[in-house]
Amino acid sequence: MAVGKDNAPRERARSVELLWGDKERRGRGPKPVLSIERIVETAIEVADAEGLAAVSMQRIASEFGFTTMSLYRYLPGKAQLVDLMTDGALGTPPALEEISGDWRAKLEVWARQLWHTYHRHPWLFELPVARPGTMGPNELSWLESAIRAFADTRLSGAEQLDAVFTLSGLIRSWTYRPSDLEDERKPLTTDVAEQWGSAVGELIEEHKDSYPALLAAMNTGGFDPEVGDGEEFGLRCVLDGIGVVVDQRSAESTGS
Repeated sequence: MAVGKDNAPRERARSVELLWGDKERRGRGPKPVLSIERIVETAIEVADAEGLAAVSMQRIASEFGFTTMSLYRYLPGKAQLVDLMTDGALGTPPALEEISGDWRAKLEVWARQLWHTYHRHPWLFELPVARPGTMGPNELSWLESAIRAFADTRLSGAEQLDAVFTLSGLIRSWTYRPSDLEDERKPLTTDVAEQWGSAVGELIEEHKDSYPALLAAMNTGGFDPEVGDGEEFGLRCVLDGIGVVVDQRSAESTGS
């Protein structure tokens, strides 16, 4: 059911209560057969296996052998379920205070851990960047963790947030693959990427007079998936760019 503008604040309030309040408040009467925690865990398992589109109140209720209406005793609707799933799947961020080195060393760990989290739960890529839901404790902890990495820099609060959102946006842009995730450091060289490169290569060859720059890039391995290091290259570029601003602010503060 679509949520109208008039209902949006109410929906967000329900999400806030579930994410930040007592998820298992007990009232009078018999002890509930289910728990919100079990419902969310099951929904995450379904989404991990089949994608976010497979998650519905009806589907999750059926996993427990219950009717759809019985699930509404625990959750108001799918919007709140997705908010809880998102926060649960993200989990806690890495303990960057235990990482030696400067802001860059810490954010490299943060970025790679977030990448691995998204790859363990590929449906996270399906969520809109500016979704109407509410950030939960885990999601805010990831943001807090990254911002703390800039503690010894002269970046303004706005610059810190922009840097973190740029970095997380880069990670969200990376193509995921739903298998072979045991080796978290393995490059994402999928059969799909290889097929894409081959198909595009044929088009470039057929129309090479119109695309000389692409032809040159292709002939030097630009579309070879086993050669590419796009994720690490992108991460280095973003961190290099942030580093330029960090150095600029440091120089400004010392008057050099």
